[in-house]
Amino acid sequence: MENTELKFIEIIKNSLLDSSCLGDDCAYLKDLNLCISTDALVEGVHFDFNFISPYLLAKKALKVNISDILASGAKPMYATITISGKLDEKFIEEFYKGVNEIEQEFGLKIIGGDLTGGEKINISICILGDTKNRNISSRKNAKEAYLLALCGNFGASATGLKMLLKDSNIQNGFTKAHLEPILQFECSQKIAQIAKEPYAMMDSSDGLINALEWISRSSGVGFELEFEKIPHIQGTVREDVLFGGEDYSLVCVLSEKDYKNLNLKELKVVGRAVFGDKILINGKDIKEEKRGEFLHFD
Repeated sequence: MENTELKFIEIIKNSLLDSSCLGDDCAYLKDLNLCISTDALVEGVHFDFNFISPYLLAKKALKVNISDILASGAKPMYATITISGKLDEKFIEEFYKGVNEIEQEFGLKIIGGDLTGGEKINISICILGDTKNRNISSRKNAKEAYLLALCGNFGASATGLKMLLKDSNIQNGFTKAHLEPILQFECSQKIAQIAKEPYAMMDSSDGLINALEWISRSSGVGFELEFEKIPHIQGTVREDVLFGGEDYSLVCVLSEKDYKNLNLKELKVVGRAVFGDKILINGKDIKEEKRGEFLHFD
């Protein structure tokens, strides 16, 4: 967890007059019934045109941001898109074909943005979500004895990326998971509408263990879970299941009562929040595991 990004975030927090809205992937503006999130994708860091088209890039860029809104429990409503780089008409046309599909799929409306030149393609999206009649999550809400429940598969995207880096033409379930991730829309909406008690929820954009470490640090709890219960596609190696990112599955820590009331078969219990700050997989401290998670700077 001690990486360059975390250090930068601490500097930013200490530089602001009020950093109370920081701490989650979305800022929750309760008085406005809004959750707001922004994210950037940089060519050569987050994507490679050797195996992704502008069309698929548009879909994935929007899904990355929609995923943050879903993990907050809000409903995606509006977005702005800023694109910089060596742009041409063909790129814009193909990119916005993908945008149009995502608008239709999630009921999203694009309300503006910006276009500018540059050396490499950079995509920056700001997205707004509606919080009315929803119980919004926070990393600070996990409590001892809460259930740790997961929705979606873990590790497939990281496995797919490794395959694409070896052969950019390969096509299978793993590469599709990387290029066209599936978001857990229905699950997130039901949790936010049915859960009565405070709960913590994140997506697995930077990996399962990364999400658990954020929640652990923010809530002051540890976790005990069983590897065999973590939903993953057969053939996914342990390292990718635990540390691989860009699956955009949901990591939820909620009360047992709320979990029973949800009655969601796709929400799989894999462990519990416990006293302390350790994350134990089948009784073994995760700090002893080989790590391979994505870091934005290091």
